[in-house]
Amino acid sequence: MRERLHRLRRVLRDDDVRSISRRYFVSNGFDGTLTSIGVVVGAYLSGVPDGTTVFKVGVGAAVGLATSGVWSVWEIERAETKLEVLRLEDAMLADLDDTRIEREKRGERVVHAVLSGLGPVVGVLVPLSPFLLEGAVFTLLEATVVGVLLGAGLLFAFGAYLGNLSEQSWLVAGARMGLAGLVVAAVNVLLG
Repeated sequence: MRERLHRLRRVLRDDDVRSISRRYFVSNGFDGTLTSIGVVVGAYLSGVPDGTTVFKVGVGAAVGLATSGVWSVWEIERAETKLEVLRLEDAMLADLDDTRIEREKRGERVVHAVLSGLGPVVGVLVPLSPFLLEGAVFTLLEATVVGVLLGAGLLFAFGAYLGNLSEQSWLVAGARMGLAGLVVAAVNVLLG
């Protein structure tokens, strides 16, 4: 166990690993948030009678998106890291099975897959959270509006983070991403 934690720390110190994982997390978090906004607005417009049902439908979407994120990234990274190892083996004229290099590549794949799956879970659950309070704190309409605003706020946070990271205006980058959530809500309302 101690060796695994040491290996995980070593993997997480790698700028490339953090960069790729960050992309997977934000990209899939973006998808999850937009999906959730579509679910909450669509559920309200379709006459879903209570917040618990909206939440359950959204959780189903979260499970699907998280599974997609983990599975697809696992397979993508498996192929890409295998290719990297094969190239290294060709260059070194050595078999790298069960070496530190191969184990670290496997650790990178785990980190990428976990963050890829975590992104949409966060993205879906944040906008759905007001529906757990429907009836006690919010009406269904209020939960929908708060859910859309939370989703747009989460998208803003993703954008602001990326803007700050890339030394752009965090405010502009956040506004660009947050706007996507409002657009999804508006399109759903227009489509009825």
